[in-house]
Amino acid sequence: MIIGLIREERDPRVALTPANLAKLSTPGLQFLVEQGAGERAFFTDEQYAAHGKLVSRADLLSQADLVVSIHPLPTTSYRKGSTAIALFQPFVDPEINTALQAQGVTGFSLDMIPRTTLAQAMDVLSSMAGIAGFKAVLVGAAALSRYVPMMVTAAGTVKPAKALVLGAGVAGLQAIATCRRLGASVEAFDTRQAAKEEVESLGAKFVQVEGAADDRGAGGYAVAQSEEFLARQRAEVQNRASKADLIICTAQVRGRKAPILVTADTVSQMRPGSVIVDLAASTGGNCELTQNEQTVVHNGVTIIGDSNLQAKMPEDASTLFGNNVTNFLKLMIGKDGSLQLDFNNEIIKGSCITSA
Repeated sequence: MIIGLIREERDPRVALTPANLAKLSTPGLQFLVEQGAGERAFFTDEQYAAHGKLVSRADLLSQADLVVSIHPLPTTSYRKGSTAIALFQPFVDPEINTALQAQGVTGFSLDMIPRTTLAQAMDVLSSMAGIAGFKAVLVGAAALSRYVPMMVTAAGTVKPAKALVLGAGVAGLQAIATCRRLGASVEAFDTRQAAKEEVESLGAKFVQVEGAADDRGAGGYAVAQSEEFLARQRAEVQNRASKADLIICTAQVRGRKAPILVTADTVSQMRPGSVIVDLAASTGGNCELTQNEQTVVHNGVTIIGDSNLQAKMPEDASTLFGNNVTNFLKLMIGKDGSLQLDFNNEIIKGSCITSA
C-alpha cells in the first residue's frame, strides 16, 4: 500500500511527522510525501526523505492508495477507489458524504472517532483543544493591559487578574490550568455537572447554574440547552464578566451554532483594557461581538476571535496530531503493509463516513 502525506494549504501543521513514518514503517508499505509538507512545522524534506519519497501533489494523488491530511482536499482531487483520512466534519458539511461517495472514495473523518477510553490515543480533537486552551491564555495575557499574577513591588502591590473560563472541556481545563500557573484568580462555567470536580481540582471556582440539560449520553460533547437556561446563564455570566479581566470562551455544541454567553451589553459593562479570547469563533462565537479570525475592540475591550490557535504552535501540534493519526492508522494497516478495514471495530466503524 502507498500512503500519501499532503502539504496543508493554509495551515502550518502537518498530519504526520517523520517520526510517525518511522513508527508505521513495515514491509509492503510505502510513503509519498508532498514536497514541503512539514517545513512550516520545522520538519524538513530531508527528514521525510529518510522514510519516503518526496513528490509533487499531482504525482502523490495519482499513486497513493490512502491520502492523509488535516484538512480535506476538494473531493474531486481524490483518485477513485482510494481512501482518505482528514477532518471532514460531516456535521458541519452535510454534503461531504455524498461528494466522497460520488467520487468512489472511502472516507474516514478524524473528528468522528468515538470519544471513548479505547480511542483516547486517537482523539485529535482533544489533542488540539488542549493546545488551543493553553495558547488562548498566552494570547489573552499578551493583549491584557495589566499583570496576570499578583505582584508585590516597592511601588505597591498589584492584585492578580481575574479570569473567567466558559466551558470546561479539554480546552477550558487547559485554559484554567494555564491561568492558574500564571497566577490569575480563576472562575469557570460549564453546563456539565461532571466538570465541577475537575475545575475545582485545578484551583478554580466552579460557578454553577441550575437546570442544565442532561448530557450523560452525549459522549463527552456539550449538548444544546433550553433558552430559559441560557438566559439564566447569560445573566450569571454578565455578573461575573463585569468583574473579569480575561475571558476565555470554549463552549461549543457539535453541529450547532455556538451558544451566545457574552452579550454586547455584557462587554459594555467590562472594564476597559480587558480581553476576551473566543475559541468558538468559527461556529459563531460565545461572544456576541466576536468576528472569526479577527480582533475587534469594543468600549476598550479587546475581543480575539480565533478557533485555530493550535496552528500557532505547529511543531507540537503536528507531533500530537501525528501521534493520534499513527495510532488510528495502526488499526487498519496489516503486517504485510496492506489496508485491512475491520468494520466490526467500533473506532473504524464510527469514523467511516463513506465506503466505496
